[in-house]
Amino acid sequence: MKKALLVIDLLNDFMQEGGALYCGAAARRVIPVVVEKIKEYIAQGLPLIFAMDAHDPDDLEFLRYPPHCVYETPGARLIPEIAQVIEEYPFVIKVPKSRFSAFFRTNLNNILRDLSPELVEVVGVCTNICVLYTVEELVNRDYKVVVLKDGVASFDENAHRWALEQMQSVLGAEIK
Repeated sequence: MKKALLVIDLLNDFMQEGGALYCGAAARRVIPVVVEKIKEYIAQGLPLIFAMDAHDPDDLEFLRYPPHCVYETPGARLIPEIAQVIEEYPFVIKVPKSRFSAFFRTNLNNILRDLSPELVEVVGVCTNICVLYTVEELVNRDYKVVVLKDGVASFDENAHRWALEQMQSVLGAEIK
């Protein structure tokens, strides 16, 4: 089966203590799950797509959230646990994004159209923000979507559970 793994925002500012928008211990717990899934994809020669928050220093989003993931800063980089695993893998596609959905003003739609996966598996943070809004767009483009429940997290456990329920019951994504 042709499939792609979409990894959302596993970046230092979200995943590391002291990061500008640190998502907490729940986010740290997804790292081993995501690393294992990445290794599985690498072993099969399958595409890895990294949706990566990347903002200009004066981004208007900073009126709502503290500055985070500013271009070319350490906070905007993939966490070391992932960067090391993918370092020499040639089928890595990085998609910088500046809003919740990984489709907003990015080339993700074209990338997926070219790859034409039968399945898109999704992991990352935050479940109720960037994961949810990206999954909504995937579903609206008629992709079969599986969200790995142990591979997603949020700083807000209630919102995390709510988003998983919405993705399953409203959007029809499989929660696995």
